[in-house]
Amino acid sequence: MSTETLELRLKALRLASFLAHYAGLAEQAAKGGWGHVHYLDELAAIETEERAKRRIARLLRQSKLPRAKTLATLERERFPMPVRTQIARLAEGEFLEGATNLCIFGNPGTGKTHVMAAIGNALVRQGRTVWFTPVSQLVEKLLEAKRDLRLTRELRRLDRIDCLALDDIGYVQHDRAEMEVLFAVLAERYERKSVMITSNLVFSKWDQIFKDAMTTAAAIDRVVHHSVILELNVKSYRAEAAKACLRKKRPQEASS
Repeated sequence: MSTETLELRLKALRLASFLAHYAGLAEQAAKGGWGHVHYLDELAAIETEERAKRRIARLLRQSKLPRAKTLATLERERFPMPVRTQIARLAEGEFLEGATNLCIFGNPGTGKTHVMAAIGNALVRQGRTVWFTPVSQLVEKLLEAKRDLRLTRELRRLDRIDCLALDDIGYVQHDRAEMEVLFAVLAERYERKSVMITSNLVFSKWDQIFKDAMTTAAAIDRVVHHSVILELNVKSYRAEAAKACLRKKRPQEASS
């Protein structure tokens, strides 16, 4: 068999790593006196590892997660020890097995989005499917699908995702049409798939989102029934950064 024929077959089988490494590894095998099985095992290991890396890279692109907001960049020392422990445990992904939800509450600037994105990035690196979206964009997308008579199809697409990361559920005031499609997502995933939510509105104020008491109670029930609650009762990171910047400027202004 010619090299050209072999490479065509590897391309047809979509064995990209076999194609990239078979020649170099064959030389290494010859020098090391490897048998055929050893050579194929090493080649298969490279294919498996690189295929897994490509899958993770694809899942990260599809997740729309903020790439810079990871556990490595999260200033966990800002949070109390119980919160740090919970974040580490949630990043292991076990909560997805029971379709448990995660609700992260805190004032603006306390790190809610970063915590959720960091957990989401950790989940994706375990091979889980995650989709990050501001709630306002999700609602807009669902309303468009409803107008085009494809809301059921869109909900079915979302159902294939292991974990929805919904950012700022209380940031935008929703009208009734928006409330209905948002509730549809929460109801569809109830006890089946996990949702992560950030909000600066505690549950007692969710009537500002879902408008009427009955829908508000139903939404809270579906979110809270199986859930972990993280309360980030810390000072605003942005406010602290602004104060630090101001303190640096004052000595410069005084000396000028």
